Parts: sequence; C-alpha cells; structure tokens
Amino acid sequence: MRGLLPALPVLALATAVLAQSASPLDGQWRGTSDGGSCNAPLDYVISIDYGIVDGSAYDTTARGPVPNPKHAPPPAPTPGLWQIHGVARPGGTFNLITVASVRGTDRREGKLTARSEGNSLVISEVGGCKRTARLTRR
Repeated sequence: MRGLLPALPVLALATAVLAQSASPLDGQWRGTSDGGSCNAPLDYVISIDYGIVDGSAYDTTARGPVPNPKHAPPPAPTPGLWQIHGVARPGGTFNLITVASVRGTDRREGKLTARSEGNSLVISEVGGCKRTARLTRR
C-alpha cells in the first residue's frame, strides 16, 4: 500500500493529460516578427499539441562576443534563441512565457500574448522590444 501512495499523484496527472482534448489551434506555426524597438526581428517556430504550446524564436541579428583590441570590458552577447511555452486558449488571448538560451547566471525571461485572428496566430511581446509576429499554420 505504501508503494502505491507516491504513484497516485502521477496517475492523476497522467489521467488529466490523456483527458485533454484537441485544440483548434493545434499544429505547426511559423512566421517572422517585425523588428520592434530593438530593430531585431525574430523567426518563430511554434508547435501546439492538445493546447500545449512549445516552440522557439530565433534572432538572426544576434551576435556573440567579438575581438576586443582595446581590452575594454566586452558587451554582453544578446540572446539569439528564445524558448516559448504555455497553454493555448482558442477563444481569446492567452499568455506565453519565454526564456532566453544563454550561458551563466544571466537569466532572461519574457512574456508574450497570443491570439487567433482568422487563419493566423498573432504574437506580441509584453515589454522588451514590443515585437509583433503574425504566424501561419504549416
């Protein structure tokens, strides 16, 4: 009996996941944002499966460290890859979280809002560069 008790929360979670129904937003979504105030567009690739959002955004203008002949402190590299996660709600606006893929202790997070508009998914940054992307299903 004691061996079964720790497994009960896992079984309850598995049942909830299996009971999740397909979302009308399910599928692969792709698109490019405007540059926003940073003038740095992002290429989005998002997968929605049973309402669970998983994806990434890639900044093609991000550059890593460069040679420093003046021996001054180098500028911090900008994040070039963002991980995106959340839960899609087909009836309106829903929130997503982003986490930058960077090394060390420099943890960068952000928030996005997403909404369905016709056959596209519109994603907007909350804060930061305030970029907006219109994604299409592939």
